[in-house]
Amino acid sequence: MKTVGIVGTGVMGRAVAATFLEHGLAVHGYDAFAPCVAKAEELGVTMHKSLEALARASGCIILFLPGPAEIAACVLGSGGLLEAAAPGTVIVDMCTSAPENTRAMAEAAREWDVAYLDAPVLGRPASVGKWALPVGGDAEACARVEPLLRLIAAHVVHMGDSGAGHKVKLLNQMMFGAINAMTAEMMAVAEKVGVAPGRLYDVITASQAGTVSNLFRELGRRVSDERYDDPTFTVALLAKDVHLGVEMAEGAGAPPLLGRAVDFLNRTSCAQGFGGEDTSVMWKCMGNLWKGGR
Repeated sequence: MKTVGIVGTGVMGRAVAATFLEHGLAVHGYDAFAPCVAKAEELGVTMHKSLEALARASGCIILFLPGPAEIAACVLGSGGLLEAAAPGTVIVDMCTSAPENTRAMAEAAREWDVAYLDAPVLGRPASVGKWALPVGGDAEACARVEPLLRLIAAHVVHMGDSGAGHKVKLLNQMMFGAINAMTAEMMAVAEKVGVAPGRLYDVITASQAGTVSNLFRELGRRVSDERYDDPTFTVALLAKDVHLGVEMAEGAGAPPLLGRAVDFLNRTSCAQGFGGEDTSVMWKCMGNLWKGGR
């Protein structure tokens, strides 16, 4: 497969596009956001003005979109991918989405003789090539695109039927949210008791304590540097992901205790106006709650 399409050329989409281009693939793209179009074109991606044009140019189409509503519009909407995709096309959904939405997309795609896989990314943009991709959907279609996926991931694991990959991703995001929330609370409490968050970060990361994860290193460094406006991952996206995870758990009869608390903190952070900033900023939300507002 020498030609691949990417819908959504933000941070993750561009990381994938750059890797594919380095391996000599022809990369086509579509994005509704003009700055993302320009940045992708600078990389060498052939950008299209419509989803239909992208679909006609690509045998495999990878999606990087915010959530279920955007995915459904892209795939099923008027002028969407299925209206133009050739039979045998494989759509690979690398977003974070609800498993039931994924199953609906896969069923609709099947009617057009198009395969639909969910293969959400476990990994950060900078670690492209080392990612793990849990894949849900048709095993034969997964095998067909696996050589392509292995250009961007060290591990491609077929997890089962459609939606299985997104179940894994939502569980991962619930854990991410818990680490993020505890870091936020710890930093806010530190300031309250007279310990500078930056100094707290320095001494903890200098230790060999088991609490020092890569995520804590990233979050704590941003807090120490007061750097929130060039997000690796936004509060709004984390809020969406964790809420989907909580809904999945509740739908399975397993209402999460920590997950609900994290969901509350995420959504409160968005309500305080932090949605577009990096998740590390959430320690300020905690302080604002104690003060009674932002």
